[in-house]
Parts: sequence; structure tokens; C-alpha cells
Amino acid sequence: MVGITSYGAYVPRLRLPLQAIAGRPGREGGPERSVAYFDEDAVTMGVAAAVDCLRGVARDTVDGLLFASTSHPYREKQGAAVIAKALDLRRDVFTADFGGSLRAGTAALRAGLDARRAGTARSVLVVASDCRLGAPRSALERNFGDGAAAFRVGDDEVAVAASDVHSISDEIIDVWRVEGQPFVRQWEERFVVEHGYRQNAVAVVEQFLAKTGSEPGDFAKLVLYGPDARSHAALARALRFDPAAVQDPLFGRLGNAGAAFTPLLLAAALEDARAGDRLLAVSYGDGADALSLEVTDKLEKLAGRRGVGWHLRRRLTLRDYDAYLQIRNLEASEFDRKGGQGVSATVHYRDRDQDISFRAHRCRRCGTQQFPFQRVCYGCFAKDDFDEVRLSDKPARILSYTFDYFAGSPDPPLAVVMVEAEGGCRVHLQMTDVSPDEVKLDLPVEFAFRKIHEFGGTPNYFWKCTPVRGDAS
Repeated sequence: MVGITSYGAYVPRLRLPLQAIAGRPGREGGPERSVAYFDEDAVTMGVAAAVDCLRGVARDTVDGLLFASTSHPYREKQGAAVIAKALDLRRDVFTADFGGSLRAGTAALRAGLDARRAGTARSVLVVASDCRLGAPRSALERNFGDGAAAFRVGDDEVAVAASDVHSISDEIIDVWRVEGQPFVRQWEERFVVEHGYRQNAVAVVEQFLAKTGSEPGDFAKLVLYGPDARSHAALARALRFDPAAVQDPLFGRLGNAGAAFTPLLLAAALEDARAGDRLLAVSYGDGADALSLEVTDKLEKLAGRRGVGWHLRRRLTLRDYDAYLQIRNLEASEFDRKGGQGVSATVHYRDRDQDISFRAHRCRRCGTQQFPFQRVCYGCFAKDDFDEVRLSDKPARILSYTFDYFAGSPDPPLAVVMVEAEGGCRVHLQMTDVSPDEVKLDLPVEFAFRKIHEFGGTPNYFWKCTPVRGDAS
């Protein structure tokens, strides 16, 4: 039996009230969408979802990492390789990117399942993440949302068994973005919905049911992609599924997360699923995919992870639409995150174990941990006698802090802290997703993989810290 053995999700903390896009003040409890912070992108969100997925999982058991996105920063460099390094996976792990279609998320999941069935990998981590841009004040900007989901697939302790799958391909210019264009574009809305989304999604579900001899009533949950709330509801009715069995598409709370949308909805469905439930996941983009899954009693062992619900509850509303434009770097300002020469590729290569994998040195003689790497232990003065230890998954606390109101930041002040990680290693870091009134001595923090800057035209990644937030209710 092959299927999902673990899952994780990530939704940025920031929310943009939809009323703010129209220039009106947002109201508490009103419709909103998720917004990636200025130091987040598809790669950093993918890392966060993968960390959630790998809680309690030995990372050296992962044989492959497949990354699906239509918006990761590089056109000719693997996002999967960056994520694998940030997760501190084995050097011989197989990595590949999936893109070019909103179906990339389910395509990567299907490829991971096929790899395990073929015996080319024992355990594959599938990560889907998107951070798409709609033109300011457009309908797409209202419907989009940012987020990521991750699944570990294999045949040990399978929590969700994968069975039948059916796909169709179609050539239609409905939603697209060409090289060098920042904003997603779409053709006339009725054409997009009727001839693209509706026809393909109906066809793939009807063909899947006929192929497998199934009926809509055989499924406890329909996880259905949708470009917007109205089109999603109309299609769910047309497919004749019980309305109670249709997974909440989270419009007005999350938004359409592109290639990560169906995977995110699937992760949300698993939070309430029970052993024996059958799920039908449907994605769309240049055709459509339908994937049947069955929940096993092993799903109970995955309880307690953060998941979609936790992230949706730990929300923070943007103060206004101008703040959104600043975070997205869509408004001219004196602070240009893409100017300058950027980091040396040679320095990046040399320091990637400590900067991307976030490893420290631990002295073999006295156990002292130190970051960045040193040749001489400041505890016992032993030389070149260290082991490397990963810090990214260790708890930490704040030892000291300061607020910098003069550093170039889209959201001042910049909180800079000294933290002590479990094991005694002290690290100087920036904070993210935090307000000044939250920062205090001994505050428990966790590490988050984020962008530091984009000087030189490439994203420069490092680790920051953020407060440990318990129940986000």
C-alpha cells in the first residue's frame, strides 16, 4: 500500500481585507486573503510546510524532494534544491521542480507516488507552494492567496492510501503569465470558467467515476479546485456531490493558492478525516486531475501538527492597502530590495551548510556549540575538532534584543535579537512576523527560513526567528 505517510501546511500570518482593495476599511470577520510577508516567497513557504510535514520524521529517510510552483523566484535554478538544503536532507536526495501549470501540485504528488510504486525511492517529499501576483485592484488579486502544503509519500505507516487516478489534458489560453511579466493574466471570465474550468473538471470527474465504477456518494469528501467561490459552488452542484461532503474552499479566508490550492485543501480535509473515509481530490490547469485517496487508522498518529486550521487562526490584518503594496514591492520607495550587487556566489557556496542548512559546530571535547563555524572552540580552545549539528528544528529563547528604525525595511522597526538555541548555541538574528510589543527577554522562539534581501537580482535566504505561538485560536 502506497500513499501519504505525513502531511504539513503553511499559510502566511498576514491577511488583506478584500474591502481594502476597493479603498474601504476592512471589517473584523469580513472576507480576506492570505498575504506572504516581504521576506517570504514560494521557496520559504515551501520550507515551512515541509518542516511541519517532517515533524517526528527522520530526515535521512527522505530519498526525493519534488517542488511544485508557478511562482518560485528562479527560472533556471531548482527551487527543490534550495528547499532540500534548507531542510538539511541527504546530499544524494533526488530533487526536481514541477511548474508551468496550476496542476503542478497534483502532478508532483502523482510523480512521488509513482516513484515509490516503481521502487526508485522509498520516501518522497512533495512540496507545493505559490505566491502569485494579480494586478493591483484586479479580480485576480482579490481571489488569490498565498500558501504551501507538503506530503511525505511512501509505503510505511500509510495514513492516506492512494488508489485510482485519472487525468485529462487540454490546450486553452485562459490564465497565464509569460516570462518577465509579474502579474497573472486571464481571458474573459465567463470563457475561462465555462470552457476551461467547468468543462475540464466535469469531464475528469465523470470519466473517473465511470472508470472506477464509483458514485459521488462513495466519497466522504470532495476536495475541489476553484478559481473563485461562485464558480466552485456551481461546479460542486453540477457534480451532484452532497454539499456537506464538499471541502470548504476557504475563499474569504485564504484565497486561491495556485499550484498549492488543491494540496492545501487536501491537507485541510485530512484534519477532520476519519479512518475509512474516501476522498476525491480534483485539480485544474491545462486539463484536470482526479485522485482517489482512502484514510487509514494511521492518520490518528499525525494528530497535533499545525495544519491549515492552525495557520488560518493565527492571523494578523494588514493596516491598509498601501501596506500591502509596500510588502509586495509594488510601490516605489527609497528602499529597493532588488538593487546592488548581491551576495557573492562563492561566499554563498562556501557558507551554504551554515547559512541554508543552518548548522552549527559542536565541540567533540567539551560539547560547546557555536555559530557561525569556527576553527577554535571558545569553551576549551580545541582546534578543528567539531561535529556539525542542525539548529533549524531546535527551540530557542531571546537573550537580548534591539529595534532598528533606520535599517531599510518595508515594515519598520527591524527587530534584531540574540537567541540561545537548545544545546547552548547563541545566534544573532532578525525577527519576523512580530510586533515590537511582543518582544521580551526569554521569549520562546522558533526558526523560520526567509529572504534577507534580493540585491543583485537574486533572493538571498537565511534564517530568522519568530515567536512560538501555541493554540492560535
